[in-house]
Amino acid sequence: MTTHVDSEATPAPVEELLNRPATPTQRIHSVLHRQPALSPAIVLALAAIVFSLVNDRFYALQNLSLVAQQTAVIGSLAAGQTVIILTAGIDLSIGAVMVLASLLMSKLVADSHVPGVAALLAGAVVAIAAQAVNGLLVTRIKLPPFIVTLGTLSIFTAVTLIYAKGQTISLRPGNVLMWSGETVSLGQLNLTNGVLLMIALYAVLGYALRYTAWGRHLYAVGDDIEAARLAGISVNRVLMSAYLVGGFAIAVGAWILVGRVGGGDPNSGLNANLQSITAVVIGGTSLFGGRGVVIGSLIGALIVQVFVNGLALAGIDPNYQVLAVGILVIAAVSVDQWIRSVKS
Repeated sequence: MTTHVDSEATPAPVEELLNRPATPTQRIHSVLHRQPALSPAIVLALAAIVFSLVNDRFYALQNLSLVAQQTAVIGSLAAGQTVIILTAGIDLSIGAVMVLASLLMSKLVADSHVPGVAALLAGAVVAIAAQAVNGLLVTRIKLPPFIVTLGTLSIFTAVTLIYAKGQTISLRPGNVLMWSGETVSLGQLNLTNGVLLMIALYAVLGYALRYTAWGRHLYAVGDDIEAARLAGISVNRVLMSAYLVGGFAIAVGAWILVGRVGGGDPNSGLNANLQSITAVVIGGTSLFGGRGVVIGSLIGALIVQVFVNGLALAGIDPNYQVLAVGILVIAAVSVDQWIRSVKS
């Protein structure tokens, strides 16, 4: 008995399926997947246009200078947070460590008359050592980064309050610690050395993540830790290095903070932990690790400050500024989930 097969009912050839033109949605998805910083860059550009239409003072160089200076501290922390989140980790203690390091620097100079350079190095050592503790608990004890840094957040906050004894330390101009707060004029644009420090930090980390074996290993570990281990990557070493690099970024942030507030203040940077994560998420780095670029976090930090500044110039209630940032975070995570779930 001969069975007749209708040629029109047979499946389409594999070649035809592979060559099927991509839909607009798939093309957008593919572009956003290849360029994680593109969507936050578009948001930043649109926000700047809208706020300039609402208030023409937005584009005044004095206002842009203020936005840049307000971004410097959180932007520096966000750079370190990015490196950690790229490994599928997170650091809830990053702001507390920064405040502790900034207070140590200030007190050494003000109370113990330690030279500014030595105080700066001491603060950097404390920041890196604190991150080494986080890294050891994650890599050796195998505790989840969220739990580890939630615990060390309380520890470092308590140490800071005990060490500071509720006092604010003021430093005199001319000290090397205050150098980060000194103004640099670029034409009519007035920036601080702290802003330039932040930009240099991003340049170094951006190069390392893009062009070095360390950067490739970092992405590999964040994307699939077991596959990275099978490929011969020393996973624990990569994870530890991420926290140590985060400690270096914290030290830079602490130096910028001292210059910005004029010394050490235990109440400064109270929300820096969550603000750094906010900047990273809005900047397109995935909380699940393995996808993102460090420049996106700088854009994310700028977006937050542009929204806060623009809404303030528009006379909007400060509570709505907080609401806007919350909506941005949810939108950014939703976009990341879509990029991960849709097949290009």
